Amino acid sequence: MYKVQTFNAIASKGLQRLSADQYQVSADITDGDAIMLRSQKLDASILSPQLKAIARAGAGVNNVPVDACSDQGVVVFNTPGANANAVKELVLCGLLLSSRGILPGIGFVNSQTDTDYQQLAKLMEKEKKQFKGGEIQGKTIGVVGLGAIGSLVAEMAISLGMKVQGYDPALSVEAAWRLPSQVKRIENLSALFASSDFISLHLPVLDATRNLINADLLSAIKPDCCLLNFSRDEIVDSTALLAALDADRLRMYVSDFPRAELRNRSNAISMPHIGASTAEAEENCSIMAADQLKDFLENGNIKNSVNYPAAHLDRAANAEAGTRLAISNKNVPNMLGQILSILADQNINVIDMLNKSRNDIAYTLIDLETVPNQATLSAITAIDDVTKVTLL
Repeated sequence: MYKVQTFNAIASKGLQRLSADQYQVSADITDGDAIMLRSQKLDASILSPQLKAIARAGAGVNNVPVDACSDQGVVVFNTPGANANAVKELVLCGLLLSSRGILPGIGFVNSQTDTDYQQLAKLMEKEKKQFKGGEIQGKTIGVVGLGAIGSLVAEMAISLGMKVQGYDPALSVEAAWRLPSQVKRIENLSALFASSDFISLHLPVLDATRNLINADLLSAIKPDCCLLNFSRDEIVDSTALLAALDADRLRMYVSDFPRAELRNRSNAISMPHIGASTAEAEENCSIMAADQLKDFLENGNIKNSVNYPAAHLDRAANAEAGTRLAISNKNVPNMLGQILSILADQNINVIDMLNKSRNDIAYTLIDLETVPNQATLSAITAIDDVTKVTLL
């Protein structure tokens, strides 16, 4: 029986993928095999020796101690793309709100006390010019980060008649295939800022992206530009942002991450981090997280991990239960040789094997002809730089 501890409200459609005859799933579990969560902040103290995986039902993992997990052989999963459409649709909302006088217009209507329809209609016709805006068709949007969400935003903008240019120095081959051919690749971020009417951010928080949008970039921004941040708050330097808004270098800042200093500003629109807050996105994220966790706990396969390499090894049709080893270790020379030597000394035959690495981490799946005994498992665990050994 696998034990899974949950934090936050995980959508039931995802939890249903973990059958009750194999999984005990509860918020009250401690020292479980795995954790499923959304935005709950975890610290390293929760990493028990029994913990094998953490599945985040969402894309960002800044609430998970990823480095500590890597040190202790805990695989961290996320669900890239599961909430991409929800965020894309909110970006569209942000584009329209920043281009038209929609919010001030609604506020003006709601502030009126005249109950006579004719008088009210006459007033609206007289005053509507103050809420005049512009259309987004024909404008240029710069998309910073062309992953699952950024590529959808680019595609949406093209369908709305916008010109799209994108910047992503870490663009993967898979992401490049997703991009519409109309997207103009920009190699220099300053050039994108200087030539875009709208800029939409879609980046994770890393050391390289923290405060990436700084005073230098904002000083070179195209006049009358609008910056949309539905990515992460830490990507935009707050001091530089306020200076750009105060100096009218930036026409509007639209964000899903409210800051106290931006409240009640006419050139800032803040939302309460609702980018992925749709029933569909929450279900998609929970299903993807549960499926990835299930395949890992039962088969050792890894998909969409932020700290471990992707790994998939099909089970042999006649494989006996308990004959697959999953081994995590530091990526150092002769590790595989030591493991195979121990198995050979115990006369255990290897049927199939997969070995993958990612930066300082290596991961191996080994299918065996017979079930190894505890002494064999202990011997492999005792090898220097082995972090976790699991019999599946």
